[in-house]
Amino acid sequence: MNVVPEARHRGRGRTPKVGTGLDRVDTHVGGRLRLRRTLLGLSQTELGKKVGLTFQQIQKYERGANGIAASRLWQLADVLDVPVSFFFDDMPEAAPRASGSSDPEAPPMGRRETLELVKCYYRIKDPRVRRGVFDLVKATVGAVEDVIK
Repeated sequence: MNVVPEARHRGRGRTPKVGTGLDRVDTHVGGRLRLRRTLLGLSQTELGKKVGLTFQQIQKYERGANGIAASRLWQLADVLDVPVSFFFDDMPEAAPRASGSSDPEAPPMGRRETLELVKCYYRIKDPRVRRGVFDLVKATVGAVEDVIK
């Protein structure tokens, strides 16, 4: 008797997620992953090696193409030295824009300019100089807001 083996289902049992809201969550979590990785100055390859993944898998996570399982999210949080809740901070109600966007309407933490600014800021080794830059930016914003009022 010839028995045809049952087709094996691949993946985590997820059906296409578009329109379910899961795509927005995966995109947001992936964007936060990219933000933290970039702030630490890690490449996708370096992060992948630390958690036993390829850079392609890290790419898929960051784009939101693949969801991140809870155990993997826990591992990533540990390696990136953040609480798991970090990945869900600032979760918007509407669909988030792509991470690293240069769109001026994108959320500030999703803009490439913000990532570059924060990376540069943390490259300032002297804490007094770094604090001076911080105070300068705050004072500048305050002065601009006073002029606008």
